[in-house]
Amino acid sequence: MNGGRATAEAAADPFLAFHQALQTRHLAALTFSEVRRALQALSSVYVERRHRLADGAALDGAGKRAAFALYYGPLHFLLVREIVRALGPAVRRPGLVLDLGCGTGTAGAAWALECASQASVEGVDTSGWAVAEAQWTLRQLGLRGRCRRGDATKAALPTRPAGILAAFTVNELDEGGRERLLPRLVEAAGKGSIVLVVEPLSRRTSPWWPEWAAATTATGGRADEWRFPAQLPDKLSLLGRGAGLETREILGRSLLLGREAASSP
Repeated sequence: MNGGRATAEAAADPFLAFHQALQTRHLAALTFSEVRRALQALSSVYVERRHRLADGAALDGAGKRAAFALYYGPLHFLLVREIVRALGPAVRRPGLVLDLGCGTGTAGAAWALECASQASVEGVDTSGWAVAEAQWTLRQLGLRGRCRRGDATKAALPTRPAGILAAFTVNELDEGGRERLLPRLVEAAGKGSIVLVVEPLSRRTSPWWPEWAAATTATGGRADEWRFPAQLPDKLSLLGRGAGLETREILGRSLLLGREAASSP
């Protein structure tokens, strides 16, 4: 790719410049091989040792944190962006996106950038590292907002209609946390907010999904499964392949609650 073409594509798609900034940020102190090995370990936590998530095992070291930021963060951005685009104009109206369990902030940023008036973002996460990284994400993408430490299940919800996002968050909650969060989201949707829940397709990670989907459709919302072609930057594809995570498609499932759900295509 020549320099002029790369500059034009980055201007057209802010994700490309953001991904390049991620490379600079996280490979300053770590080699590609170190991040690749850390990604393999991180993937093992998510797939085989999920009981350790509650202990913070996903982010317990610089390597895993870099691997999360460089691999899962970008994939979350791309998946949420495609879901929002597929759901249509009805979900592009919020002026504020509250990102519950924001992680590195990429999912909330993806939704905010798709909004007609580019929404501001409020992020909440229990990890101090994630909060700082999410704040950096917002700055890199030119978004207004702030991120803070807190419990996603207890965070104050907007008093006016807004977008409320829980992306790859609910699967990491314990049963009590899910029981607290679901009725609060349903109530917020009933008061005019648009609520979007995004999770992996894996039934193993989300055995609670049928209950949440039933609660969503009972209030006029919708449940979807998604498969989007993976058009990834070369370095993102290379990192995934190196860790044994070949990504031909970007997969996920979503719940959409709120009055806007009925008008989505």
